[in-house]
Amino acid sequence: MTMRISIGLVVAAFALFVFTWLFSVPSVTSQPIDASEASVQRGAYLINAGGCISCHEGQETQGLSGGMALASEFGTFYAPNITPDSDTGIGGWEAKDFLLALKHGRGPEGQFYFPAFPYRAYAGMTDQDVLDVGAYLLSLEPVVNRVPSHDTPLWLQRWMLAGWNIMADFAGDATPVLSEDPDVLRGAYLARNLGHCGECHTPRNGLGIPMLDQEFAGATLGESHADAIDAEGLLNWSADDFAFFLFLGMKADGEYIGGEMESVIEHNTAMLTEDDRKALAAFFKHSR
Repeated sequence: MTMRISIGLVVAAFALFVFTWLFSVPSVTSQPIDASEASVQRGAYLINAGGCISCHEGQETQGLSGGMALASEFGTFYAPNITPDSDTGIGGWEAKDFLLALKHGRGPEGQFYFPAFPYRAYAGMTDQDVLDVGAYLLSLEPVVNRVPSHDTPLWLQRWMLAGWNIMADFAGDATPVLSEDPDVLRGAYLARNLGHCGECHTPRNGLGIPMLDQEFAGATLGESHADAIDAEGLLNWSADDFAFFLFLGMKADGEYIGGEMESVIEHNTAMLTEDDRKALAAFFKHSR
């Protein structure tokens, strides 16, 4: 009997440890956000590089007030209001809230965000870039817009994301960038992290976890398809052709891109500096 009680206590202690490990809120800095003009301007550029407006642009209201429906096989997710409205947006957020959200996929109260929000890509951002994004968002005019709740099946609960994140961790990492070229390295940061290009252009398994051994190899998204943009997929493109495409949306064959990528060009890559577009081209031509 004593042995059974001891084993039971060990199992209970282990279960408590695992539970605490899975659901504990990560520790992040509590430093104040720099609201200087320089920080806000850097944040504005990073918002463009991150393509935030492509999802968070207000559907019935102005600014980054959210509401766009993002349909997937796991339900329909609605992009939130990320203006500093205190009731329906992110008013009152501090540095720790931005770091928790963008780098850990957790809300101010520790709740898990669904990966329709590309936090696993943003996790590679520098803390300073995250805080500059926060500085810009908090400088915006607040917009009152309460977006709908996510429409997900009953079996899909937020707490399940604890296990999903662990499985995504064990699924492996992207191939390291074997280059010392600063353009390639900058392009990797823009593509893999800020621009989260793999969210559309990398195939996923049945659990929605990106298959990073096929990074940027193209993927089917519902009824649409995102083209391969790795070195093999861009075999017939020059780096200059691809950099120009990111600016104007004109493909190597002279046709213009359509669909969802048209919005990405307009609100994201066309807003980058020429150097950053060339860095993206250098990375994609180098990848795989």
